[in-house]
Amino acid sequence: MTNVICLGLAVWDQIFTLDQLPSGGGKNFATSFTEVGGGPAATAAAAAARLGADTALWSRIGGDDVGRRILDDLQSYGVDTATVRRFTDKNSGLAVVLLDSAGERMIVTPGDPGLDNDPAWLPLEQVAEADAVLADLRWPQGAESLLAAARQSGTASVLDADLTSEPEAIAPLVEAASHVVFSAPALRAFTGQEDARAGLAAVRARTQGVVAVTAGAEGCFWIDDDDISGHQPAFPIEVVDTLGAGDVFHGAFALALGERQPLAQAMRFATAAAALKCTRPGGRTGTPNRAELEKFLQEN
Repeated sequence: MTNVICLGLAVWDQIFTLDQLPSGGGKNFATSFTEVGGGPAATAAAAAARLGADTALWSRIGGDDVGRRILDDLQSYGVDTATVRRFTDKNSGLAVVLLDSAGERMIVTPGDPGLDNDPAWLPLEQVAEADAVLADLRWPQGAESLLAAARQSGTASVLDADLTSEPEAIAPLVEAASHVVFSAPALRAFTGQEDARAGLAAVRARTQGVVAVTAGAEGCFWIDDDDISGHQPAFPIEVVDTLGAGDVFHGAFALALGERQPLAQAMRFATAAAALKCTRPGGRTGTPNRAELEKFLQEN
């Protein structure tokens, strides 16, 4: 079984569905409410596990009841949470998600929860035994340690380069990862380029690894380590809920790399996983299993 390690943020999402996203102050009435586990690395880990990987999450949470719910939810997906460290005097992360009838969302989440940033306790010797690792940007010190260990052992590594409250932390992590996948807003913020391909070219000048961007309805663009550009078009779907789609992409992509899928095939695999998730409500709960994904790929 393919072994994947994911490192980064685990939170608890409170999802309010509305007819349309609010544009100003005042009272707004939701049509539905649900709670699910969230966080980029945590959702990527859940997605990789659901798609058949032996997956571990390395993360930090509080010692509160929210933290217990986060762990219970991850374990229900089969994610190994032995290296999720709990800080008894801290609160776990919460995110309020507003979702409209077209599937678009607005997320409100606090910044740094004040958890200890020192990654010295991480079992980095396990990286050499993994087939792939993934890190988000929410714990830069941990991500730097994980990516350095992956480079030293020759393990494939994925950086989930999304928007962050610590933009100064992105550059060294981009240089350390073997595969960097930006969200479109994060790529624009990092490079100042509106065009996806121009943005990727700017990033490629700073790293020898593969650089890519997920661009919603435009699909996924990338430049490989031979400077060859690629594009995976988006699959035609009816969007219900985009929450967690990028995280599912990253988890599926890390699994595909761990399985040694060729790059274009791995991009198609991850794009399909994210597309399927978007056809279902409930954030992470809409993640497809491997049989569902294989069937979707055969039909498309």
